[in-house]
Parts: sequence; C-alpha cells; structure tokens
Amino acid sequence: MELAPSYVLPAGLGAIAALLLAVNGTAAGVLGAFALFLTVQAATLRLRFTGSSLEIYRGSTRIRDFPYRDWQNWDIFWTYWPTLFFFREVKSLHFLPMLFDPRQLRACLEQHNLPVRRSWD
Repeated sequence: MELAPSYVLPAGLGAIAALLLAVNGTAAGVLGAFALFLTVQAATLRLRFTGSSLEIYRGSTRIRDFPYRDWQNWDIFWTYWPTLFFFREVKSLHFLPMLFDPRQLRACLEQHNLPVRRSWD
C-alpha cells in the first residue's frame, strides 16, 4: 500500500508565512522556504507498507526501509491537525512531517498491528 501525498502541512505553513510577512519579513522568508521544502518533499517522497516493512521511496528509488519486527511504538501528533508522525525502532527514533494522508497512515499502521503509544494527546 502506497500512501497518498498530503499538502496540508506545507500549505498551512505557507499561509502562516504570508501572514507573518507584514510583521517580520525574515521570519516569513524562513518559514516560507521551509514550506516550499516540505512541498517538494511531499511531491517526491512516498511511504509504502509491505508485508514486512515500511519503505520510503524518492520517485522509484527506495531510499530506506524499516522492518516491522524492529518497531517498538508509533504515534501521530496531533489528533485534530496531524503534523508529525513518530515511530521508535529498537535502535533509533524517527520523526517525519505529515506529508501523507494521516487516515491512510493510521489504517496501515493498525493493519500491521504495530504497537501504538497514545500518551501524548
């Protein structure tokens, strides 16, 4: 299963940058550049759930995979406006900006029975 991209987070940050432009041009520029960076990432990165791992692709090239057997827990921050996906493996922590459909992501994580951590809502 490949997750559909979502541009909600980059668009929201872009809107905040536009509003911030009247107050602080430098901060607006930095935030706008970050929003543009996230837009490019949303357009090029894909998450694919396979039978044994979560794989990250840039275009058609697999750049990383995370075997489910190494997962300790996961969470999606925040419930009402998902902005960040967190998961912990045996060896490391990972935080990914929400650049994909959060409902699809949650469904795939639950389908693969990956342990969830729900203590931060």
